[in-house]
Amino acid sequence: MIVDCHTHTWDSAGRLGEVSAIDKDAAWLTAAGPQDHLQATAGVDRCLVLGFISRHLGAEIPNELIAEYVAEHPEKMIGLAGADPTDDGALEQLTEDVERLKMRGLALSPAAAAFHPADTRAMQLYELADSLKLPVVIHTGPSWSPRSAMQYSHPSLLDEVARSFPNLKLVVARMGYPWLDETLVLLNKHPNVFADVGHLLRRPWQAYRALIGASEFGVVDKLLFGSGFPFATATACIETLYQTNLLPHGTNLPCIPREQLRGIVERNALELLGIVDVAPAPPPAHEELLDTEEDEQLVADPS
Repeated sequence: MIVDCHTHTWDSAGRLGEVSAIDKDAAWLTAAGPQDHLQATAGVDRCLVLGFISRHLGAEIPNELIAEYVAEHPEKMIGLAGADPTDDGALEQLTEDVERLKMRGLALSPAAAAFHPADTRAMQLYELADSLKLPVVIHTGPSWSPRSAMQYSHPSLLDEVARSFPNLKLVVARMGYPWLDETLVLLNKHPNVFADVGHLLRRPWQAYRALIGASEFGVVDKLLFGSGFPFATATACIETLYQTNLLPHGTNLPCIPREQLRGIVERNALELLGIVDVAPAPPPAHEELLDTEEDEQLVADPS
C-alpha cells in the first residue's frame, strides 16, 4: 500500500490569505483544486488531505471543504482537520469536526499561526487529540509568508509535546527541514513521533542528506511518504525517492539500501498512525516506479 501522508487542496487561492497576496503569481496557488488533487494522487492507494488555518495570516482552508471532497472519494481520501489554537473555540471546533465531518486527525501550523508548539492552548488541543486517538501532523520548517514566526518552526520544540503525551501520534511534516538533525533526534527518542518527507523530495540533495542521516540513526522505519501536493505530485516524488542513489553514484558517499527506500514508499502509515475504520481500499492501480533490474544493480553496486 502507498499512502501519501501530506497533501493539500483548496478551491481558491484566496483561502491562503496573506500568502496568496505575497506570492500571487506562483503556479501552485491555482493548481490545487480537488480535480487537480485527484489527478496528482492517482498513483497512491490512500491520501491524507490536511487542513490549514492561520488567523495570523488570515488563511483558512475550511474543514467543510476537505470533508466534502473526502466524502466523494471515501475509498481513498482521509481528511485531517486544520486548527488554530489561538482561536477561542478551537477545542469545540475540533470535536465537531471529528463528530460531524468525520475528520481522522489534526493538522497544526505553529509558524504560520504564530504560536509556540507547547503553548497552553495548543497543549489542550493535543490532550483532546490524544483522548480521541487522533494523529497530529505539525508543519515545521519554513512557512510561506514573511510574517510567519519562524522561531516556532524548530522540531526540537515538539520534545515537550511528545514527553507530555507519550501515546499521541505526532508527525513532523517535511522532516523539519532545514533542521533535519533535530527531527532525527526526536524520531530516535520518542516511539510515537514520525516524520513525513513531503516537500523535501523537491530538493534531491537535502532529501539524500536526510535519508542518509535517518539510515545512520536507525529511524528510516519512522519515515512516511508524502508528496506535499500541490508543490509536487506523488509520482514525481516516488521517482525522486527511487533515484536518490544516483546522487552519490561514482563517489565515495554512501548509498541508501534499496529496501529502505522501498519501505518509505510502501509503508502502511495508516496502521502506524492508528487511523482505522476507513473505507476499504480498491486493488492497487499503480505499478512501482523505477523498480527495474538496472536500478537494483545501481544500488547494489554504485560504482
